[in-house]
Amino acid sequence: MRWMLALVCWLALLCTSGPAHAGVLTRAALVKHFPAPLTVGDKQADLPVWPLFRQNATATELVGYVFESIDLAPIAGFAGVPINLLVAIDPQGSFLDVAVLSHHEPVFLDGLGEAPLFAFVSQYKGLSLKQNLSIDSKTKRLRAPDAGHAYLDGVSKATASVRIINQSVLSAALTVSRKKLGFADGPDPDQLARIKPELFEKKSVAQLLGAGLIAHVRVTNRDVERLFAGSPGAGLDAEALASPDAVFIDIYLTLASVPTVGRNVLTGPSWTRLRERLEAGDHALLVMSSGRYGILADDFIRGSVPERLVLKQDKLPVEMRDLDMELNLVAGSDLPSASVTVLRVISHAGLDAARPFDFAVAVTRLKGIVYPERITRDIHFSLRVPAHYYVVPEGNDKGWPGVWKSRRVELLVLAAALALLVLALLRQKQLVANGKRFTWFRRAFLLFTIGFIGYFAQGQLSIVNMTAVLQALLARRSLEFLLFDPLTVVLLGFTAVSLLVWGRGTFCGWLCPFGALQEASGKLGQWLKLPQLRASARTDARLKLIKYPVLAAILASAVLAPQLTDKLVELEPFKTAITLNFVRSWPYVAYAAGLLLASMFVYKFFCRYLCPFGAALALLGRVRMLDWVPRRSECGAPCQSCRYRCDYQAIAPAGAITYDECFQCMDCVVIHASDEQCAPLIMEIKRGRTIPIARSNGR
Repeated sequence: MRWMLALVCWLALLCTSGPAHAGVLTRAALVKHFPAPLTVGDKQADLPVWPLFRQNATATELVGYVFESIDLAPIAGFAGVPINLLVAIDPQGSFLDVAVLSHHEPVFLDGLGEAPLFAFVSQYKGLSLKQNLSIDSKTKRLRAPDAGHAYLDGVSKATASVRIINQSVLSAALTVSRKKLGFADGPDPDQLARIKPELFEKKSVAQLLGAGLIAHVRVTNRDVERLFAGSPGAGLDAEALASPDAVFIDIYLTLASVPTVGRNVLTGPSWTRLRERLEAGDHALLVMSSGRYGILADDFIRGSVPERLVLKQDKLPVEMRDLDMELNLVAGSDLPSASVTVLRVISHAGLDAARPFDFAVAVTRLKGIVYPERITRDIHFSLRVPAHYYVVPEGNDKGWPGVWKSRRVELLVLAAALALLVLALLRQKQLVANGKRFTWFRRAFLLFTIGFIGYFAQGQLSIVNMTAVLQALLARRSLEFLLFDPLTVVLLGFTAVSLLVWGRGTFCGWLCPFGALQEASGKLGQWLKLPQLRASARTDARLKLIKYPVLAAILASAVLAPQLTDKLVELEPFKTAITLNFVRSWPYVAYAAGLLLASMFVYKFFCRYLCPFGAALALLGRVRMLDWVPRRSECGAPCQSCRYRCDYQAIAPAGAITYDECFQCMDCVVIHASDEQCAPLIMEIKRGRTIPIARSNGR
């Protein structure tokens, strides 16, 4: 079988120079999608987007931008191919449309069908990037267009896929909004550092200044004159020239929404009124100044945005709006009270408490009388909140870190189960010492595999995992899509390690939900005393070879014909029986049910003869380190007990274990340890002595 793997690897290398997936939309197709009165502009050179316009009288208004997610956020789905979505957003960051252009998600191809997928993406229309968009597959929630939070109804049985879709939509839309709409380049609003609302420490103004909680800048007329030196604005301020050492502006600026600041600087009633005006996540900047220049111009309208004071993070402006409040400072604070202004920064502005607040006070001079020239210079200073006063979120809830966090309970349960399995396999002698106890342990674990790993956690490993990785590598895409299904990642990692130690049997015999179903149906058939069909050793060996060409065909199609792969992987009944819980069109249900029925007569029929994933594990399992099945010198010559009782026919006539076909059911190990079932052991006991144990090299 090595030639098959070599052929597939050669094909993969041959195709790695091929181009990655790219967008498929054309301007003509978009014109049909967005008919009059909208018009579609030319695709822009700096970013792969098309502008949408509308004629309004004599003016041409920008309606929004339309683009493909694959051009901006090619996040691979579970087939290893990115889901391509048409996304349109307006200048305010609201979604005009989201539609599916192409996808290869197995769960939506001949599984649930595409209707749930289309229904899911249709929910974005009318929502905004300024909202916190969350997927909720358990509860249907009402959402208001102007609400800070919006909820998307998820798709049962396709949780990981819709998370990948959501990440694709948001990543692509945020890229466009930052480049075209002036959105801040900061992190996700859900990942901003938040001020600790209950932390309060009694401090004086001097201590607040020393801790960096209050920024102070004092600028004289001479300093300002230096800013304009060498420009047309130099020497235009007569007062500055006459009194160069006089104070131009003396500013104390602080984040009053930090309780340690607000409660120490403001009087009790003022602090209470300020808190009542702020919503969750909002910031309040308190600006106290004196001098001949103020941050508010003479014509400033209360409640609006000040023009003279600018706040930036990541080199992009953050809007501050006057709260139009009269606040009183505590007596004896020594802070300038002549001009006290409080500015509000709403939570959706993206201001991050953990990053520097960069301020600039604009000073403008006019030269000329009729049409004066405006010359502006900025006074720069910054404020940084000490880390002691804020908390940073642990991870990105919209990306895969949030998925891992949300499934931590399931991961802990799985980790405990895997640890128990490892302990049991390492203490094999103690495990099989009591045959009945081992039987009940195995039944309980397989029930856990079916119920928890399979139906509850949706952790069925499949050949689709391999084809997805192969296609992603060929297209030189990231394998990040795997991380959206943490239980699959953990199971893949554990299976890889177990292959090195025990071979294929650990997964196929203990952790495969469909394999456990097959075993249950086989035991049911035996209990019902149905005829058990057992092929001759020669025929059985030939039948077991079928799964290897099946594996080669699927891997080759993943390289050469991805569309064909979607059909070939349906040879596995896992999606029908486990992922979709038999809720599917009748041919697929009949096929999966037929395999379970066949297993009642031919033990684990699919697993032994057809399973391509099992074939891959059998090949990879040849690197195992242990021949873990104990053998005696009499095994195979003359004793054939284990061989005849092995339902998998994985023991050669000479007694050697065929580990490629061993499912680690350990029935032969129980027999070997039993002084009631192992013929050589029984004979030696009768003779009053024990015999040495040898280990088979296997095959």
